[in-house]
Order: sequence, then structure tokens, then C-alpha cells
Amino acid sequence: MYYLPSFQEMIKKTSIYSHPLVHRLMDPGTQKEKTDDDNKKVVAEIMARCFVPRLITTTSWEGFHFVGQEIRITEGMDCYGAVVWPSALVLCYFLETNVKHYNMVDKNVIEIGAGTGLVSIVASLLGAHVIATDLPELLGNLRYNISRNTKMKCKHLPQVKELSWGVALDENFPRSSNNFDYILAADVVYAHPFLEELLITFDHLCKETTVILWVMKFRLEKENNFVDRFKELFDLEEISSFPSLNIKLYKAMKKSRRSA
Repeated sequence: MYYLPSFQEMIKKTSIYSHPLVHRLMDPGTQKEKTDDDNKKVVAEIMARCFVPRLITTTSWEGFHFVGQEIRITEGMDCYGAVVWPSALVLCYFLETNVKHYNMVDKNVIEIGAGTGLVSIVASLLGAHVIATDLPELLGNLRYNISRNTKMKCKHLPQVKELSWGVALDENFPRSSNNFDYILAADVVYAHPFLEELLITFDHLCKETTVILWVMKFRLEKENNFVDRFKELFDLEEISSFPSLNIKLYKAMKKSRRSA
């Protein structure tokens, strides 16, 4: 089991607790357990990668430090999919700090539910061929964030494509051309009615050697039910768990026909 390692660079306490993302991390459920040393450590590690702009600009943005780069992300607060959630930070930090085990260089990577694009940006900065996907209404902001943070910085220029789960998969992502080494997903399971379509999409995009790295925040019983359905098609391994945040990091691979 791999765990996110600690690091020493800490930003000032005032900056940590003024950052808007800390309120998403410290929801009431989290506060009940925040006295746990492990929870405090995780929150501090994650928040140390976030920073608040010192100057007010015409376009609001949040800042993050990954892969030696300053990443500026513009969010859309009117849409769940256009916000940086804690699960995305967990996955970004994991990718950066586990390159020996999960080397992204020259790998074919697709992110589903890319949202603001932060995870795709980090994967691109780590050297991957990345396709960032999401719903059509989110693609404008997704393209903007990816372009501003990867141009002239990445080995391979990332792509942005529309992907509505379960819709026109054979047309837009034919199985014959799906050659993904990794599928990345952060917080794609929540209170939406498309969980079966999400499962179909995972299955469609995977070949037998594809590795899924999936971070999930557990909120409702639906999440547990989806994990059970997921296990019918995939071998699932829990890599890291953060009980204080109700977040788990999974690795999954498609079940072989023989085992299935």
C-alpha cells in the first residue's frame, strides 16, 4: 500500500486558512475527526500546495504548486464540475510523489470528468500524452486552464475532448484505438443519475493492461453501491485511505475473462 509522503515546506498559517479550498476540506464531518494527528497532517500537506493570489485581478483564480510549477486554475462556482475538489489534490499529489511506481512519461493517459483540468495538467507536466475529457459545457474553461498551464512546459501537448459518459463511445472513442496506459478519475461518483453510464465508460476505455487511478470521496450510500458494482468488472485495490476526509485512493484493472 502506497501512502502520500509528508514534506517540510509549509506556507504561513494565515494563508492556509484563508484559502477557499480549506472550507471544502473541513466540512462538519471532517471537523469531528480533525483532532486526529493523521488528519491534521494530510490537511496541512494538501493545503501547503495551495496558495492565494496576493493581488486582485479581473479574473479570479486559485493557485497550486505541483511538479515544480505554479499552476493557476480558474473555477466556475456555478457548476460542481468546474471546481477543484480535495480528491483532485490527493490524486495530483500522489502522481507527483509516486513517479517510481506510476511513471507518466510518454504514457497514454485519459482523465474522465476532468473539470478544471488540474489533474490533467499535472499528468502532462509529468510527461504523459493526456486527453482531458468532460461535458461540453465545461470544455471552454477546461481548455483555458490546460492551455495557460501547459503551453511550452510539457513534453506532449494535452488534448481536450468531449466525453458524456455512456454516450457515443464507439463513435468518439472506438475500442480499436483505445490504448490508454492510465485512466485518471477524481470525485466522479457523487449525487448524479449517471453511475451506470460511468461504469460503462470505464469498461469501454479500458484494455486488460490499463490502470485506473481513482480517488473518491464517500458521501452517500450510492458511493458504496457503485464500488460494489465496479468490483464486478474490475479488480480493485485500495492504495491509500484518509478517513478524516472520507477519501480513498484506488487502483483498478479490468478483470480478465478467465477470472470474470
